[in-house]
Amino acid sequence: MITFFLVGLIVHVVFFLSIFDIYFTSPLVHGMTPQATPLAPPASRLVLVVGDGLRADSLFTLLHNGSSRAPYLRNVIEERGTWGVSHTRVPTESRPGHVALIAGFYEDVSAVAKGWKENPVEFDSVFNESRHTWCWGSPDILPMFAKGASGDHVYTHTYPAEEEDFASTDASRLDSWVFTQVKSFFQSAKSNSSLRASLLEDKNIFFLHLLGIDTNGHAHRPVSQEYLDNIGLVDTGIAELVSIVEDFFNYDGRTAYVFTSDHGMTNWGSHGAGHPSETLTPLVVWGAGVQNAHRVTEPQSYNDGYLQDWKLEHLRRVDVNQADIAPLMASLIGVPIPVNSVGVLPLLYLNNSDQFKAETMYTNAIQVLEQFKMKMTQKKETTLSFLFTPYHTPFHSPLSVSHQISLCQSLISHALEGLVYYHTYDRFFLGCSVVLGFVGWTSYVVLVILKTHAGLNRHPSLLKQIPSHTLARLCICVTVVITMFLLIQRSPVTYYIYCLLPVPVWYSVLRESGTLTDLIRSAPSLPLWKCLGYFVLVAFGIELLVVSFFHRAMLTVGLAVLSVWPFLSGLFGKAKFRSLSWFLGCLCLAAFPLMPVVGREPIIHLKVYHTILTCPTEQMIHVAVCAYVPYLTHSSLQQKQGLPLLNQIISWTTLASSMIVPLLSSTRLFHRLLSIFLSLTATYLLLSTGSEALFPPVLSWLMFVWINIEQEAMLAQGVSGRQELSTIDFSANIDITKIRQLKLDDIRRSYFFVFFIITAFFGTGNIASINSFDPASVYCFLTVFNPFIMGGLMMWKVIIPFIIVMCTFETIQVATQLSSRSLFLIVLVISDLMALHFFFLVQDYGSWLDIGTSISHYVIVMSMTIFLMLLSVVTHIFTTQRLILWRRPKMHFP
Repeated sequence: MITFFLVGLIVHVVFFLSIFDIYFTSPLVHGMTPQATPLAPPASRLVLVVGDGLRADSLFTLLHNGSSRAPYLRNVIEERGTWGVSHTRVPTESRPGHVALIAGFYEDVSAVAKGWKENPVEFDSVFNESRHTWCWGSPDILPMFAKGASGDHVYTHTYPAEEEDFASTDASRLDSWVFTQVKSFFQSAKSNSSLRASLLEDKNIFFLHLLGIDTNGHAHRPVSQEYLDNIGLVDTGIAELVSIVEDFFNYDGRTAYVFTSDHGMTNWGSHGAGHPSETLTPLVVWGAGVQNAHRVTEPQSYNDGYLQDWKLEHLRRVDVNQADIAPLMASLIGVPIPVNSVGVLPLLYLNNSDQFKAETMYTNAIQVLEQFKMKMTQKKETTLSFLFTPYHTPFHSPLSVSHQISLCQSLISHALEGLVYYHTYDRFFLGCSVVLGFVGWTSYVVLVILKTHAGLNRHPSLLKQIPSHTLARLCICVTVVITMFLLIQRSPVTYYIYCLLPVPVWYSVLRESGTLTDLIRSAPSLPLWKCLGYFVLVAFGIELLVVSFFHRAMLTVGLAVLSVWPFLSGLFGKAKFRSLSWFLGCLCLAAFPLMPVVGREPIIHLKVYHTILTCPTEQMIHVAVCAYVPYLTHSSLQQKQGLPLLNQIISWTTLASSMIVPLLSSTRLFHRLLSIFLSLTATYLLLSTGSEALFPPVLSWLMFVWINIEQEAMLAQGVSGRQELSTIDFSANIDITKIRQLKLDDIRRSYFFVFFIITAFFGTGNIASINSFDPASVYCFLTVFNPFIMGGLMMWKVIIPFIIVMCTFETIQVATQLSSRSLFLIVLVISDLMALHFFFLVQDYGSWLDIGTSISHYVIVMSMTIFLMLLSVVTHIFTTQRLILWRRPKMHFP
């Protein structure tokens, strides 16, 4: 059992990691020559201001009286600048947003996961190409550009990380700090000759990262007065900043200004997913080399309705992709475009000669083409010549300044397509290897189930007459051929794993394939129609679970169908009360997938009802306290009094004790399960902000009913030796002689388990809620921004319903006299079939949200499978072990 568990874990880890090599590899290539426009740039310096978390509509929408909350920027838009919307890509987070803005490429997900402040890969940026760059702002953003720059010409000034507190009385002070520091910087430069000399040089950049808007949005929501007032503060600060800069440089007209945002924010104060409120950010550019406001009389091509809402339909709107801003900034000050940039220069922002525009666009095209050539060369060197299929490009060469700008734009478009082509060159090959291994593993598990637990009639098998050494030699030959092929192509080490793993898997399948012959010969004695009916229902159920990943309401449909199971199976006549409890429990749980996953307003009083639903034990007082702590925390934060220290102590103590307290209780079935439920629910309460607080008690109620009703199902099947629930002790040794063979009904039990696991994950959330969670959920624990601790707390919140379902399944295994391995193998097959389904649904076309979601589904199912393997061990310990902190002294009698 241990060997099989470890092998299965390794296989699934390999399948899980394969998706990163296929879809999450870094798009960066190195070795290109930087490209810069030879003509003199229009600006000597550039000021980049990023209002972190600022939505486009929050800036552009006018107040009810027709005035703007950002009058200075509004004046720039209407009189002396060019404006538009910058479209961001998923994930809409600070790090990838700033990388796209400043480096010009969209960072792969693996890089985001490897480091928030550090650089997992070296990449070029506009800051790196500048002569000097001075930065002010958050310690979470600035260091990655300083550490990624060559030389020592990027200077950062950051405030302490503790200042990023969502419970701050006034988060806009973060932006005030930046503006104050910039003002002091220019003031000190007047008396510092060396600094002044550096400032008077060309190709300089000043970067202001303003985190106050984002922090206020998380703490108070984007519709709050704090968030909107912070926009006004930023607008005033920019006006003063421009005055200071222009005064320092004697109004030489050589300064360009760019104001934008890294991402937006939902109405409920979160970001990370692909909602328009998160992906639409403002872009305002003015100053040296920038086109002045261009008035139009004809209707513009944008039909999203925003122009009319913002009262800007009379001014030309120029939308860009976020990565396009990097080549725009580079062209304004005459530095090379970052070598890894995939941005396309938005010419409508430039106010210069046609020759300058053509030269700049030509430079942009050559810069992208350099990446294409490098990518093609790398792939050609690692592919056998007769297998290499080049990308058919309609490139024209050589280009010159006399060529039309449209030809350069066409060149950029085809070069970017070629980059994608070579970046995904091995995708089909790797995908086939993974699928081959997947199918082989699933086939092997099915054969193991049939051989070990199905009680088939044994017959001599023709396949077993094939000598084992013949199969071994065949596998060795295949392994040598694959290895030589990969060696010649100089493939990465991971390729060997993906391509060689199917060999031992299929070797095991061929060795066990005699079991298939036994099944065929036993077919006449099997209830074929009943078997066919079960498999059809399970196949339909698997498809329902697959669809539920896209539409959570399908879980409601599934729970409604499950609710009538006792009536259809005949259990209602034998256990009316339990059948009705099952019916009501399923319907109550079915309400949660219909509730919104994000955007919920805090409903603190629901937690009081939750406390009433819990059973009166010695832990009830603790649960009641935990239900009250979020209310006190919410009130304190609303009054801007910060997070009370006592609440924080209670929260962290509850979290730390949630895995210890159940181990102190009795190992009797209901005592231990109730203790687990109350302990985990106390933590869940502290991480809840609304109706999801009711989810654990409703789920636990249904799980208790499931345990009881499975006992009735066993009795209806006439299973002898059925153990009464009241007598079950988790710590008791299982009598192996009472372990029975698998029955068709065990397939239903396994499917129920998978269904409830999916419901536990999606019942109160989905992909959007994971990518775009509400930070208010963790305010009982901390309010200072820390992405890893906050992410860990949210993951624990997700795991808690898992543990409740896993403990229930552990109980059912004991109560139905079935080995844990038997049911778990069926669960493994169902999960792997779902994972294989999602593997085929992964796509690399369409919107970035569609691509990311399709990959996320596969990752979630594979993570769930691996996680369930590990969690089954944890759950077994959680239910069977007991801690004895003290023992009563033995009494000695004479």
